[in-house]
Amino acid sequence: MNQVEKRKCELVEKLGIFIEKKEQMAPVAARIFSHIILTGKQGTTFEDLVSGLCASKSTISTHLNHLQDLKKVNYFTKTGDRKKYFVLNKDTMLQGISDMVEEWKGEKQLHIEIKAYKEEANETLEEENQFELGFHDSFIEFLDGAITSIIKLKETIVNHKH
Repeated sequence: MNQVEKRKCELVEKLGIFIEKKEQMAPVAARIFSHIILTGKQGTTFEDLVSGLCASKSTISTHLNHLQDLKKVNYFTKTGDRKKYFVLNKDTMLQGISDMVEEWKGEKQLHIEIKAYKEEANETLEEENQFELGFHDSFIEFLDGAITSIIKLKETIVNHKH
């Protein structure tokens, strides 16, 4: 195993643990998804997954089918080759980004409303009891930057889509 392959195996495990927790995904499914992400647009075959993840054919098949049902991965074939090459479903990734933007926009709006309430309440409170508003300003600024960055990422993905 060369250095690149060794590093890929390490990252499959590391990314797999992250995805497992974040997406509440089964451990093997998370490793399959990680392997597919780290293989890229060339795609990975069923056989590559079985050997690379040291799992049984039935385990790989079950979790790979589940990932396809969730529309997280899809496959393509090559002329004259009977194998399926599994790749990340970019549409699912784009939908995830859209959901994230909407969630952040909602959170930003909530902070704007809370800040407005606190500003109004501060007018009736003695100075030592007034709300500190700096946190809301900083968090709203953070969300603006995060939203702008993730929208830019989405545009990059869309422009590189085939």
